Amino acid sequence: MVRAVTLIIGIILSLSAWTGMTRTVSAEEIKIGYINSLRIRDEYKEFSDTQAKFDKEVVDFQKQDQTKRQQLDSLIKAFEAQSLLLSDAKKREKQNEIEAKKEEYRKFFEETFGPDGILEKKNSEMTKPLLDRINAILEKIAVEENYAYIFDAVNANIAYAKPQYDLTDKVLAELNK
Repeated sequence: MVRAVTLIIGIILSLSAWTGMTRTVSAEEIKIGYINSLRIRDEYKEFSDTQAKFDKEVVDFQKQDQTKRQQLDSLIKAFEAQSLLLSDAKKREKQNEIEAKKEEYRKFFEETFGPDGILEKKNSEMTKPLLDRINAILEKIAVEENYAYIFDAVNANIAYAKPQYDLTDKVLAELNK
């Protein structure tokens, strides 16, 4: 019981101190801005070029995927067409071959398109330098112009934002220098 009372008193004192601190800082003293990351991705040429290179690599892997699926489908169709003529031993051999091909395809698909797959790693590798540059520019603008916070309008839940606080144009101008 004494513990609960002590805890409640501690919480009340903490809240009192916190509300006291928040009263000393007015809304005018905190400068907040926001960006539109989709617009930056669309209008920043290096990002567009990187995205085009990545898309080409995706298409190449999709072609490999299609070829592997067609090979597997052909193997299954050939087995189905010949199954009545094959001995039980030959059927098991063909079925084992099909299962091995299925496993090979599943492994290729997961390693390429799955989480932490080749494409995800490649995308991260290609975009990391661009994202690092964007973040450095955001930090530079925040420090130089005394912003306390800069939000991304795409990822944050902003119900309202005055256009005068949109820093997207400044970020794009810095990126395109």
